Amino acid sequence: MPARYVMSMQSRLVALAATVLLSTGAAHAQQGAKKNAAPPAAQPAPAPTQAQGDGTPAQQPGWIARCTSPGRDAPLECAIEQNAVLTKTGQTIVLINIRIPTDTRTPVALLQLPLGLNLPVGAKLQVDEGKAVDLQIQTCENRGCYASTPIAPDLLASLKSGKQLKVSFQNMAKETIAIPMPLNDFAAAYDKIK
Repeated sequence: MPARYVMSMQSRLVALAATVLLSTGAAHAQQGAKKNAAPPAAQPAPAPTQAQGDGTPAQQPGWIARCTSPGRDAPLECAIEQNAVLTKTGQTIVLINIRIPTDTRTPVALLQLPLGLNLPVGAKLQVDEGKAVDLQIQTCENRGCYASTPIAPDLLASLKSGKQLKVSFQNMAKETIAIPMPLNDFAAAYDKIK
């Protein structure tokens, strides 16, 4: 049952990532001249196919709580998320989605990472200067690579009280890339979905 849940989570995140990528499609388009329905702050990208790690990562403002239901009679499924994108291209570098499954009530984090990773190394989560949590990358497809993990009570407490979450991974050149994500509004967002 957990494997099926992870797969359905991955499917939902892939659909969510597609929505995020479509909303910033102008940054990914190879024909940068199209201007119909360009996203806010869209600017011509001088090099739309930059290597990962180039450019300055920028986060959306804060953790966002979202609830959806597969049907009218189905219960709401809620999650919070945060993402980091490259300022120049709008490319998603890290997207974190945290859900609380109704059956286990144990929060689960699903991460979308960029392509071109050193897969055997996996990824790490670290709150402030605390202990790093290792994540195994489970699958990759054309939008990115994915890892998921249950969130232990001590990690959840750190996320609620911490200042910064650092997501790190290695690229193919074995260079470590660390993406900082603020936690200042994590506790308030998490309270909306628990």
